[in-house]
Amino acid sequence: MEFGARLKEIRTSLNYSQKELSEQTGLTLRTIQRIENNEVKPSLYSLKVIGEVLKTDLSEFVKTAKTKPYEFNLTLKITDMNQFLNDLKTLVITHWKTIFLIVLVVYLFTSYTEIKLGIMDAWSGK
Repeated sequence: MEFGARLKEIRTSLNYSQKELSEQTGLTLRTIQRIENNEVKPSLYSLKVIGEVLKTDLSEFVKTAKTKPYEFNLTLKITDMNQFLNDLKTLVITHWKTIFLIVLVVYLFTSYTEIKLGIMDAWSGK
């Protein structure tokens, strides 16, 4: 069974119309139609939001191809990048001491020889 047919089967078994699925996922109605008609391969983002709305694991979508594995179209969206940056900012704010300590240890480890020579020169009065 092709991916589009499997998606349609899952959608109809849960009593969702294409329009309802479109509204709840934020994807256009035409995109849902094109996916179900196998005109396009959905992006990873599309699979994610469809899976969330239909409460179906993404592996359910991947298991549809019998002759060849399903190929994902991985595209980064600006909203995903903004979320990544917000998560990174939160990580730095909450763990800045640990990050600083790690950076300091790495610097000291990589610069040990120069630091040792500088200390020895200063000790001997050069």
